[in-house]
Amino acid sequence: MPLTYYTEFITGTIYNWEHLLKDEDCRQIVIDSFHWLVKNKKCTINAFVVMPNHFHLLWKISNGFERKDVQGAFFSFTAHKFEKYLKQKAPLQLEKHFVDKSDRSFQFWEREPMVKECWTKKFFRQKLNYIHFNPCQPHWNLAGVPEEYKWSSANFYETGLKEFSWLTHFND
Repeated sequence: MPLTYYTEFITGTIYNWEHLLKDEDCRQIVIDSFHWLVKNKKCTINAFVVMPNHFHLLWKISNGFERKDVQGAFFSFTAHKFEKYLKQKAPLQLEKHFVDKSDRSFQFWEREPMVKECWTKKFFRQKLNYIHFNPCQPHWNLAGVPEEYKWSSANFYETGLKEFSWLTHFND
């Protein structure tokens, strides 16, 4: 019997809350990874935001895939890309992620991402609003209004402009 999932709200956090994703190239690695997941039909993505030290996502893992495999592909791929990028462009930043563990030298993501299933439309909408308003929070102050923040799906929902080809509106 194939696996099926509800839409999920997932938060991935950079190890030790470092602000790795302040770097535009590192944010782009995350965006490119979202695109790869959708292109390879591992999930659909309804909403996202990439913040300086974490991301939030509303996604639905495609039937037949296991969450641990889809998540694992994302976190492993981005970690390898981060390491390669930082070795070339920002070796001092790379050192902040040195862990010297038996299975790795660097760690970029906290071990257990937070995942909550969206069983109701009300919960889904609450998380959608949370994602889009996150950059406007006073402690971040990254945008005055959600649709101004480039690294988010807010503009897509506000204007209908699809800057990220891999996004799927929740009504579709």
